[in-house]
Amino acid sequence: MNEKVRDIAARIKGLRLLLGITEEEAARRVGLTVLDYQKYENGDDDFPISILYEISELFGVDLTEILTGVSPKLHDVCYLKKGTGLKVERYDQYDFQDLAFKYADRKIEPLLVSLDGTKNPELVSHQGQEFNYCLEGRIKVVIGKMEYILKPGDSLYFNPIIPHKMLAMDEKPAKFITVITV
Repeated sequence: MNEKVRDIAARIKGLRLLLGITEEEAARRVGLTVLDYQKYENGDDDFPISILYEISELFGVDLTEILTGVSPKLHDVCYLKKGTGLKVERYDQYDFQDLAFKYADRKIEPLLVSLDGTKNPELVSHQGQEFNYCLEGRIKVVIGKMEYILKPGDSLYFNPIIPHKMLAMDEKPAKFITVITV
């Protein structure tokens, strides 16, 4: 496992200990088995983004603090230049950039997502609501048993508790903006 994952795991363990929550309680409250929770907290396995959101909510901290160790400070405006979003390494199949990581108390999580066109990700599920807007390429979005093809300018809003995934089509890279409520 890479060093970033171990750093995130250490921050999560530190927060849990600070709050006096047992591993068993943390696992139960984020919907994991104790064994799975321990693998994440020990840095033995990479965290799914949905679990990181659950953990940040459980511990009452911003996701940025878990990912970077720094608490976001901005409250009125968060301006980022192209390419300066926080790279979030959660799944090999997706390249995420958090576009509002400096803004405190976010109610939404806007992410720029790049797909490389050669990978077939697993289905994921998480709380909240999700909006996707295709920027480049063609994207197949699988939501449950339904499939949607997005071309630049197309969008999709859906309930992400339904297992879903995004795939770049034609073996070419694709990019989209996703906005997830937290």
